[in-house]
Amino acid sequence: MQGLAGAGGAVISRAIARDLYSGHELTRFFALLMLVNGLAPIIAPVLGGALLQFMDWRGIFGVLAAIAVLLFTLASLKLDESLPAERRSQGGIFAMLRSLGGLLTQRQFMGLCLTQGFVMAGMFAYIGASPFVLQQIYGLSPQMFSLCFAINGVGLIISAQIASRLSIHFGERKVLKGGLTLAAVSSLLLLLAASLHAPLALLMVPLFFSVAVIGIVGPTASSLAMQSQGDKAGSASALIGVSMFALGACSVPLTGLGGTSSVSMALTIVGCYAVAITLFKLLVRKAQA
Repeated sequence: MQGLAGAGGAVISRAIARDLYSGHELTRFFALLMLVNGLAPIIAPVLGGALLQFMDWRGIFGVLAAIAVLLFTLASLKLDESLPAERRSQGGIFAMLRSLGGLLTQRQFMGLCLTQGFVMAGMFAYIGASPFVLQQIYGLSPQMFSLCFAINGVGLIISAQIASRLSIHFGERKVLKGGLTLAAVSSLLLLLAASLHAPLALLMVPLFFSVAVIGIVGPTASSLAMQSQGDKAGSASALIGVSMFALGACSVPLTGLGGTSSVSMALTIVGCYAVAITLFKLLVRKAQA
């Protein structure tokens, strides 16, 4: 139930952004959203650890319930409908399914959706495999692993803000291409470092940039995908969310297929980014042409 409710918030936030913003302003909002999403996994473990000093594990769920009540109250009192009445559609679930079906036939939208989805799958592979790689193989303590994880999270946040600024001068499409290029270079260097059993410092540099590219690709791809949807913003946002989490869930088990080495994580990230770049070239660039 928490997952279903959380998905609603993720979908609605992107749909509201599309109702209110367009162009560079939309990219700027998605960069801000990436900042929040990047801070959450950094702050949450620290906050959870602090709370456990005063309560047992059951108390954590009480805190979550209190946060949920607060969010529900704020949404009820402050969050107005962002879509004008004349643009709202009727028909319930059947209209929604027709809208989703129409999106599946849009070459450029699906290209952007899947490009972002496979890049996010690379992030899921990193999240799933990095504790084993950094703690078991490289021997980091839980505290040092948390520090490394936080540093990569900060890199993601910074790259999202840089992408927002660059899109004003160069446009979202060029920034997205640059992000995908960086994804290719950094992930291949990560694979090389893992294959050579490089020292931790030499592994962390390409890993940092392999995570940072998500902050570039995410806001720009989301902005380009959502800009053309208009009345289908809710369905488009839902499809983007489904692609990210479904592909991410599929990528995590792949990191364990190659045995107990850092190569499996690196190879999975390379594979995800390679598919993302290929789909961008086949679907987005050809659709543009």
